[in-house]
Amino acid sequence: MDVLNALGWVKFSIIYENNNGLIRVQELLKEHRYRITLRQLPRTEDYRPMLKDAKKAGVTHVVLDVERPNIFKVLKQAQQIGMLTSYHNYFVTSLDLHTVDLEDFRHGGTNITALRVVDPENAMVQRVIQDWVFGQTRYGRNANSPTAPTLMNNNITFLETEVALMYDAVQLFAKALHDLHRSRHIDLTRLECDGDATWVHGNSLINYMKWVEINGLTGLIKFDTEGFRRDVTLEIVEMTKDGLVRVGRWDPTNGANYTRTYQEVQQGIVESLQNKTLIISTILADPYTMLRETSERMTGNDRYEGFCVDLIHEIALVLGFNYTLKLASDGKHGKYHENTDKWDGMIGELLDQKADLAIGDLTITYEREQVVDFTMPWMNLGISILYRKPTRKPPNLFSFLSPLSLDVWLYMATAYLGVSLLLFVLARLSPYEWSVSAVLRPDDSNKTNTENQFSLHNSLWFTMGSLLQQGTDQQPKAVSTRIVAGIWWFFTLIMISSYTANLAAFLTVERMESPIEGAEDLAQQTKIKYGCLYGGSTWTFFSTSKMPTYQRMFNFMESQRPSVYSKSNEMGVERVLRGDGMYAYLMESSSIEYITERHCDLTQVGGLLDSKSYGIALPPGSPYTKAISEVIKDLQKRQIIDLLIKRWWSGTVQEMPYFDDESKSSSKANELGLSNVGGVFVVLLAGMGLASVVAVCEFVWKSRKLATEEHASVWAEMGKEIRFALACSDSNKPVRKKSLDHENGPSYLSMNTYGSTFTASQYSFASKDPLS
Repeated sequence: MDVLNALGWVKFSIIYENNNGLIRVQELLKEHRYRITLRQLPRTEDYRPMLKDAKKAGVTHVVLDVERPNIFKVLKQAQQIGMLTSYHNYFVTSLDLHTVDLEDFRHGGTNITALRVVDPENAMVQRVIQDWVFGQTRYGRNANSPTAPTLMNNNITFLETEVALMYDAVQLFAKALHDLHRSRHIDLTRLECDGDATWVHGNSLINYMKWVEINGLTGLIKFDTEGFRRDVTLEIVEMTKDGLVRVGRWDPTNGANYTRTYQEVQQGIVESLQNKTLIISTILADPYTMLRETSERMTGNDRYEGFCVDLIHEIALVLGFNYTLKLASDGKHGKYHENTDKWDGMIGELLDQKADLAIGDLTITYEREQVVDFTMPWMNLGISILYRKPTRKPPNLFSFLSPLSLDVWLYMATAYLGVSLLLFVLARLSPYEWSVSAVLRPDDSNKTNTENQFSLHNSLWFTMGSLLQQGTDQQPKAVSTRIVAGIWWFFTLIMISSYTANLAAFLTVERMESPIEGAEDLAQQTKIKYGCLYGGSTWTFFSTSKMPTYQRMFNFMESQRPSVYSKSNEMGVERVLRGDGMYAYLMESSSIEYITERHCDLTQVGGLLDSKSYGIALPPGSPYTKAISEVIKDLQKRQIIDLLIKRWWSGTVQEMPYFDDESKSSSKANELGLSNVGGVFVVLLAGMGLASVVAVCEFVWKSRKLATEEHASVWAEMGKEIRFALACSDSNKPVRKKSLDHENGPSYLSMNTYGSTFTASQYSFASKDPLS
């Protein structure tokens, strides 16, 4: 048990021959931390059917408890069916493994461990063997007797444990008897085996044997008060190319202690990999493993390229092994099927011993770690969402109105009207806003009049000019009106500044419309379908998740007909491209990063749903796991893996002039096109058209009024006015008499006064003296 704990065994099978074997391993069966299966050898000498069942069950660690003559038979038949490879580990309970001929198993790489109590290299053991050989040669004793030393290649080299123990027992009895005889006189009496009489010195001899200590063939021999041997030391031996080698010791006090260091163990594993050819299983997945695009016909490993191909090449250079890349027969990563009790994909090939390693976009999951070994991760990632890039929002013709909401525009219009009316009322109430004006007549007569500059029209015009940052002829003179004007100017300053700043952002920042922003959005709707690779790690994540959101997403995917799952990631990506925004694909973020680099209209939506890693899978119990992990750690330290990632993820990025990253677009402002500011031109043209229509109405109305006053035809008056308007050489117009006498005369006058020409409608003087 101490040795198995030191070796790290947890799951293993016990192959035993008879009930005595179960008694020997009963302490192992009592331990709950072990996962043990029991298999008994059949009564026939053909053990291959039982061994095949064990192999099919994925047994790689075996505790072998059989009699010494059957050890070779079991190991040989295990070798014949492929259960004696470098991925298998055997612990033999017999203390006589060193007496078994293991020549056929030395170069298989199988880790065979055992314990022994007899050290064949001990000088005392060698001397006893030589005496034994001399005695057989001299006296002709039977060399095939049960107590004879074991013959190895016609040389007597090893003693069986039972023989050594018998030899030590005789030596102990002889020494105790000799010492007892020296201490006292011993009387010899004849005893009957079937009688009740006992030897008088028997108890003394037994007590003396408990007290005496000698060095025997099995080490230091001493007993406790109850007659059990204590302080027994066993040697831990392992099979190597050079045969059984002592690698540690066991004693009751300290347990199992290995004498070799961790570095020595790893060095031995690395040496066993030298010039060895490993079968590496993989699947086609960009950019991990891809078929090389070339016109030449290539064979072997030259057919493949990609990140994983370069990674395994770097590992092989360090460890010195050869490899052959092989595509998994079904092209899958590895999923357990309860109905067949088997794994498919790359995991299945490892368990069936069709491959030595599996590399690709293979996620380390709890279920897979229960059946295979994984190296340390070479990439960390998580599940995310692949979706089409949000479409650009069509430019709005009136996008210049976007900086302010509809409510703000309405509030501004209300404020404009309210301030205009307030200014009009206050100006009429305040005496300081009234002034006296004089109108000069051609006949040297004059007419005085009081007027207020803030009529309703002028008030509206004044607030409009202030709002548009323009000036007007009207200026408030009363304190009340100036307060209103000042507050209105402050209001317009803030509003115009805010509008201008926000307008720049609205017109230069590209607006995208995306219906989903993460997993929560997907789970709360049913219009956009979503799926993943069936049977992969992403599918396992959703099927075993306890979070309500992910459970709802899994139930939705399971209920969709036709199925939203894909048989490969390539099919999922193609479905997103053809889905026109109606399909999203759940996959690993590293693969999404690679895909978005090469498909400009795809993007990653939301963050990571979980945290996982990619690793290299090996058969359970593989001795190469730690060695490869050390190499991966070294490659990460030297940034070799980072360079490979940059090469295969960003080395062939296409130009994407239309779709820019948000960071790039924010660093450089987009120029404004007509589609962005076309609404301003529309408003300008509409204003110009409205002004033209009003001018025509004014022209027609004035021509009709003049025609009525002068009793002329409307068309004639319109003709005169048009001819005058088109006469660019003369800007003066003769004064019409009736127009001057009429109280509501024309809006313009042309006269000669004191030898000078001026034009005025009401030449006003803002003074107390009308003629000033």
